[in-house]
Amino acid sequence: MRIDLHTHSTRSDGTVPVAELVAAAAATGLDVVAVTDHDTASGWDEALDAAGRHGIGLVRGMEISTQVRGSSVHLLAYLPDAEEPALAAELQRIRGGRDGRLPQMLEQLAGAGYPVTADDVAAVTAPGAVPGRPHVADALVARGMVADRDQAFAELLDTGRPGYVGRYAPATLDAVRLVAGAGGVSVLAHPGGRGGGQVLSDEVVASLADAGLGGLEADHQDHDRAARDRLRALAADLDLVVTGSSDFHGAGKKDHELGCNLTDQAELERLLDRAARSATAAGREVPAYLPPAQ
Repeated sequence: MRIDLHTHSTRSDGTVPVAELVAAAAATGLDVVAVTDHDTASGWDEALDAAGRHGIGLVRGMEISTQVRGSSVHLLAYLPDAEEPALAAELQRIRGGRDGRLPQMLEQLAGAGYPVTADDVAAVTAPGAVPGRPHVADALVARGMVADRDQAFAELLDTGRPGYVGRYAPATLDAVRLVAGAGGVSVLAHPGGRGGGQVLSDEVVASLADAGLGGLEADHQDHDRAARDRLRALAADLDLVVTGSSDFHGAGKKDHELGCNLTDQAELERLLDRAARSATAAGREVPAYLPPAQ
């Protein structure tokens, strides 16, 4: 069974609409896909409808923006009740922080000689999505100021660059507890890469596991072989699920094609078991896993 547990659509910073993403996953030969847009469940109904039509299994999820000691850490949340009040309020606060920083980002970019406007950003942001740095990057590309998102981030939008503006994100420990309280199960996204690789020590991961963390995304394009082996060993020590995924964003991210990394079927079953136990403990009615058509 071919399983990809981390993908993005135009409901956040991907470039492919939800239904097309699910159709592409099926056409690629995936048996199960997870739709995990940033800080939102807005594409879940559309994903469920498309998965049913294409006979592919679906795990509904999201990728929550969190932080450890000021460094960005992304947390994948699978099968939570997205309407649980505490989780819903926190997601709204996170999205508001992204939207609220846009004017300052544009002001700083203009001061650095890159005068993109709010209308430019709106033109490349899908309806319903909250504009973030990837959309600003797309606006810079559309205006011919940079070649692609990678250049936009490297030269203008990453930490310390002219267009960077910080935003609100909850502590990762608090987010793990929120996901559990909503009946879901959480997995650290690409914990060996980006900012997470600097702050997610074994001790920090152990404290997250004690709080209810369910797994580690070991097989990811940001991880070399040594990082993958270390994460697998850590997961074994802490009895955590091991996942693998593409982190697909369509044209928004290079070398992250659907299915480029996969999750073992046995690990998916462990993840679903933990999600079911979390839902029971929280007393929440959560979205069901849709298995692939037989």
